[in-house]
Amino acid sequence: MSIQTAIVTGANSGMGLTTTIELAKQGYHVIMACRSEKRGQEALQQALQQSGSSEIELMLCDLGSLDSIRQFARHYRERFDHLDALVNNAGVVMVKRKETSDGFEQSIGINHLGHFLLTLLLIEPLKAAKQGRIVNVSSGAYKVGKIHFDDPHLTKGYNPIKSYAQSKLANVFFTRALARKLAGTSVTANCLHPGAVGTSIGVDRNTGFGTRIMALAAKLPFFLTPEEGARTAIYLATSPDVIGLTGRYFYQQKEQRLKDHALDDAAAERLWTWSEEQVGLQPDERF
Repeated sequence: MSIQTAIVTGANSGMGLTTTIELAKQGYHVIMACRSEKRGQEALQQALQQSGSSEIELMLCDLGSLDSIRQFARHYRERFDHLDALVNNAGVVMVKRKETSDGFEQSIGINHLGHFLLTLLLIEPLKAAKQGRIVNVSSGAYKVGKIHFDDPHLTKGYNPIKSYAQSKLANVFFTRALARKLAGTSVTANCLHPGAVGTSIGVDRNTGFGTRIMALAAKLPFFLTPEEGARTAIYLATSPDVIGLTGRYFYQQKEQRLKDHALDDAAAERLWTWSEEQVGLQPDERF
């Protein structure tokens, strides 16, 4: 078997950068999927230096752009015939309501719809791996989340908690529905809560607003370091302990019981259908 490959989204900082470094240390060829060329290149040099590996590269992917996601997936499939681990780590918290280039509210658009499309476009290389693993970084915020099917892009009554919690519940629903649809294959899909981690997730992607606030918050004693927060994602991507486990939710490398509303398979299927429509999934790209 050729070298194991992994993709990490949002790999230019925080948990994504840590995950990249640790996977590279374990012998993976890691693709850092980043939106910014400048920040991505800076993070790449840091990852190469800290990992001691030369098997890391940068590929641009803006999860707020369906065109960018499709281009990334096409380029990956042209170069690689398999994918051992897809770590959907990137995430945003939007203080004010903003939209992606495709007109999606940014939290549901980037945290869920972007990863939804990326994952489905990479299903074939995941199936071609010995045991492809999909790892979705969710959050305990799913517990207060609700999918607002009447207004999923939150055009009315927007607030950051409502927006973020909806997107994190969507991550859980996506994971569980994906696991069901992949039953009978060698591919698994699991999600996790990383804990309260001091990262740049609350920083505006364009203006940098929130940088000082998040830097101060990261110094609070109850915040985890990115290294601590990344442990469960790395565990799910690599550990032999979870071979064959799928559709589960983890915290601190242990499976956790989901709240009842997150076990609503009918709502998960409804979200799946809506998501297919939103990203313009083609018939030959569907399960």
